Amino acid sequence: MNRTANGGKGRRDEAAVRRYVEHMAMMLAEYGFPRMPARVLMVMMTADEDALTAGELAERLEVSPAAISGAVRYLIQVRLLNREPMPGSRRDRYRMPDDAWYEATAIQNRFFDSAQDLSADGVAALGGPGTPAGARVAEMHDFFRFLREEMPEMLKRWEALKTARG
Repeated sequence: MNRTANGGKGRRDEAAVRRYVEHMAMMLAEYGFPRMPARVLMVMMTADEDALTAGELAERLEVSPAAISGAVRYLIQVRLLNREPMPGSRRDRYRMPDDAWYEATAIQNRFFDSAQDLSADGVAALGGPGTPAGARVAEMHDFFRFLREEMPEMLKRWEALKTARG
């Protein structure tokens, strides 16, 4: 599978990379991902370096270190970023986990479990699935149950595909 438009050859176009980072972050934000964490995530995704400091992230995004601080906390929480101390320094470096998207998706199962459990309580509170509101919440319950049941198999298929690609 060709992963780049030029087959991985040629020079990096920094202006195009910056546009890509901002457009992808904007798209993620349109789908509910917080904007600054999306920008930080995309800088991390597009960095050739294995890890970056908060200062390097701030410089690349032309924002304050305070903006980076909240963004990296969020990304660490959703397991799309890891923090590592820099030996001999008070600074930290941030690195994406080897399988960040897999990890972030796998933790969604806990959310699916909670949403399924709570929606079952909601159906009961609304008088059961025979009421209009109960029917909507019952459908939500069934949807989260479906996702919870399907996610492990989907992640296995991803692992197999990734292994086959080498």
